[in-house]
Amino acid sequence: MSQSSNTEVPSAVPAKPSRNTLMIVFMTVLIDLIGFGLIIPIQALYAKEFGARPALITLLGASYSLMQFLFMPMWGRISDRIGRRPVILMSVAIGGIGYLLFGFAGSIPVLFLSRMLAGFGNANIGVAQAIVADTTTAEQRARGMGLIGAAFGIGFVVGPAIGGVLGQISLATPAYAAAGLAAVNWGLAWFLLPETRRKDAAPTARRLIPLDALKVALRDGTMARLLLLSFVVTAGFSAMEQVFSLFIERIWVPEALSPLVAVQIAAHKHAAMLTTYAMITVGVTMVLVQGGLIGPLARRFGEIKLVRVGPIVMALGLLSLPLVGDSGSFALLLGSSVLLAVGSGMTTPALTSLLSRSAHADQQGAMLGLGQSMSALGRVAGPAMAGLMFEFSIGLPFLVGGTLTALAALVAFGISGHVGANMRDPTAHELRSREP
Repeated sequence: MSQSSNTEVPSAVPAKPSRNTLMIVFMTVLIDLIGFGLIIPIQALYAKEFGARPALITLLGASYSLMQFLFMPMWGRISDRIGRRPVILMSVAIGGIGYLLFGFAGSIPVLFLSRMLAGFGNANIGVAQAIVADTTTAEQRARGMGLIGAAFGIGFVVGPAIGGVLGQISLATPAYAAAGLAAVNWGLAWFLLPETRRKDAAPTARRLIPLDALKVALRDGTMARLLLLSFVVTAGFSAMEQVFSLFIERIWVPEALSPLVAVQIAAHKHAAMLTTYAMITVGVTMVLVQGGLIGPLARRFGEIKLVRVGPIVMALGLLSLPLVGDSGSFALLLGSSVLLAVGSGMTTPALTSLLSRSAHADQQGAMLGLGQSMSALGRVAGPAMAGLMFEFSIGLPFLVGGTLTALAALVAFGISGHVGANMRDPTAHELRSREP
């Protein structure tokens, strides 16, 4: 970047972080996640109507995340080129079409197509995070990213709760409601969301897939560890998430194995309601952690300590689930859910903030998109393996996920205490090298 560009005032960014913009982004992500949450209680039942077994059901969730893995970097890079706002508008519209198709699906192939289309459209979280990075200082970034995390938590509270109720009308009704929310979301972004990308920030490469950002990350030990953590932690959590309702049904709703269709339908509804209770517990806990505690925790202990402790707490929650299943106590299941949510709530926003601080200002969208893409890859690998492991042993997905998450905590101890210093200030390394 030329010297003159360093002194140019970015006209697209407010002089101070815009709280209004952060709240608009929060609402956009929240409505998006509520629409996603609407599908959670009914997806397994909907797939079962077409004869899907557990391995195929979890692959349905993996197909959604596969599209996010493939296209999150693309959306991030496009937002670096043309701006954040048009990308949000395009992606929300595409996701809404996917939800609508889900409601009309009449076969397993169409069901997969609808989830893949929704995943393509909803691969915009990295762009929302880039807006947060555009409008916050480094010190405020963890709290800003925590707002997005809180939107995830609220989405997991409100979405499944509403989806469970609407599912009593028909299994397709939550999908139609999600499509309607996408339309509302598009209108909100059209009228209220401003452009935040710096007008003087140019893309660093011509490729839509940021291979340049990946090369930078792999050369930097800290970035590589952050991306690895994003993958492993997300894989462990998503593996649990995709088989959670099946696990609950197997332990607490044994009548689901009845040969009577009417009994099976009633059992599925009971299992869906129990799953909703557990997901609400997870969501409320994540809202409390990411919406209110993450800022003070980051200031008190630092983000690096959070990404070291968070995976350990998650691992304890995952490893406890088979024991909880053996005990037959649903209250203990809710306790394990709290552990999982606390660990995830500590880890995710801190990881995102550290990754953001490790990137150049004009690579925010690409690098955050890459980080989200690694998380999406975890949401592909976790469910893809979880269904097969569940068919072998219902506790195996939790044992494997917990073990890998515990090992990820060891990786976090290799993260440097000077994250982002070289990337945010090109002279920092040179100045430090001259110190005696």
